[in-house]
Amino acid sequence: MADTTVEDGDGIRTFPFPVGLSVGGVGMQVGPMGTGRTWHADAPLERVHRIDFHIVLLFTGGPVRHMVDFAEYEATAGDILWIRPGQVHRFSKTSEYRGTVLAMQPGFLPRATVEATGLYRYDLPPLLHPDAAQSAGLRAALAYLQQEYDDIATATLPLNLHTSVLRHSLTAFLLRLAHLAASSAEAARRQADTTFTLFREAVEREFATNHSVSAYADALGYSRRTLVRAVRAATGETPKGFIDKRVVLEAKRLLAHTELPIGRVGAAVGFPDPANFSKFFHQHTDMTPAAFRAELR
Repeated sequence: MADTTVEDGDGIRTFPFPVGLSVGGVGMQVGPMGTGRTWHADAPLERVHRIDFHIVLLFTGGPVRHMVDFAEYEATAGDILWIRPGQVHRFSKTSEYRGTVLAMQPGFLPRATVEATGLYRYDLPPLLHPDAAQSAGLRAALAYLQQEYDDIATATLPLNLHTSVLRHSLTAFLLRLAHLAASSAEAARRQADTTFTLFREAVEREFATNHSVSAYADALGYSRRTLVRAVRAATGETPKGFIDKRVVLEAKRLLAHTELPIGRVGAAVGFPDPANFSKFFHQHTDMTPAAFRAELR
């Protein structure tokens, strides 16, 4: 692969796999993290960029903050960060990174292995938190892989055999990693379902008096970002949109099925000022409350 960078239409540079820095020119690298590592002479790691290959960072220290696709992740000892080709990311100070880094060129593994290990499952979370048993298995597999990689320099086998052994060793490591990633995604989905259920129940109780996403997040013990992710995953909309939809539904019910004055309807759904209620209702229905009521009579 030519060692050239590409600048996308959005101005974010994409750096290629550094074949020239690999032992024996093979399509992967594995070694310690730390100062001095780079993908390319012109790649400032602390600035936003893309790479066209996979990297897996297994941390032995921390905490370290790393941005992936505009989301900030905090990794600490034992955590794993898996960044896939094309994802926008940015390092914090490279001196803070401790552990082992694996880089792998697309095409190094056969298609069947790519499918089995979910190499291009962009829906899976980049930050993984293995338990003690998972961590032990991953560390052992990665240590063996690093030993095989380092052995290339001593030429204990012909390069083509070294490469075959590396592919098998890398496959074993990635199968463990893929299982962890899929399990983490399922756990996150269950957590998101639980988060949304609690939010939905809270909105049902309080929508007439509470329209604040931050207030719901605080009351439930979640960050605003966690609540946004959970509600979006469950409904495709924002928490604010979900709250507003529930308020509008109740307002429509009262307008259609009661004789309450419009001002009283507004107050019943959290708008003591009739003008603010009319403005809110019109924004969400393209009708005034009076027009909506008249249409149904």
